[in-house]
Amino acid sequence: MKAFFTATLYRPLFNALAWLYENIAFEDLGMAIILLTLGVRLLLFPLFHQTVKHQRITQNLQPEIKRIQKHHKEDKETQAQKIMELYNEHKVNPLTPLLALLVQIPIVIVLYRIFMNGFSAEALNLLYPSITLPELPNQTFLGLIDLGQSNIWLVGFAALAQYVQGKLSLAKKKGKSKEQPSKAEKVGQNMVTFMPILTVVILFNLPAAIGLYWGTTTVFSIFQQLIVNRSLNKEEGKKLLLGSHGKSQGENKGNI
Repeated sequence: MKAFFTATLYRPLFNALAWLYENIAFEDLGMAIILLTLGVRLLLFPLFHQTVKHQRITQNLQPEIKRIQKHHKEDKETQAQKIMELYNEHKVNPLTPLLALLVQIPIVIVLYRIFMNGFSAEALNLLYPSITLPELPNQTFLGLIDLGQSNIWLVGFAALAQYVQGKLSLAKKKGKSKEQPSKAEKVGQNMVTFMPILTVVILFNLPAAIGLYWGTTTVFSIFQQLIVNRSLNKEEGKKLLLGSHGKSQGENKGNI
């Protein structure tokens, strides 16, 4: 299994990092890490886009889900059926987050190993013949940060980006609601605070290369979240406009 992942994921991604370092990143490992991270996220953008969209739609459906759960609290089978009908009506696939996770996990693990190892002697043995690197590759970011050592500034940047991404992932409720937040909503709110703390704990003693990757991929997620939020806001605005237009037409017919 290790040989399979090395051949199919580790070696291609490591060589992509080396190629970026040699040809585009001005022999700056930090810039190469940023470019590789953005490249991978762009390739996976459609899948992650669907995941973020799914999350937003599911949050918007929470009031309706609560009503179903309250109305059918004694009949779990009917409750589940009604919730699935609601998902189908809004074209939501509950398995979408799981699919994204299954695709993401092996890639994240491989990138983690690549950035942990850097341009070590063992890693350099995996270079394709067409790619050559200096005998002592530069393993810093902007000539200032040693990516092989922990760096508190990159840790702080990654944690701050994680907090912003978490806040954006929570859908804003329109108007003041007297309803108590659901368990899922409470978990989401708690994660906004917990994830930055967890980020600091994880990254504090790890090489700065991991912190740079973590911060870069989180910043990408922030822009992705903004794009999805804007797209969904437009869709919801159109639906409200069409709904009010249809209602006004009905009232006019009634007056006639």
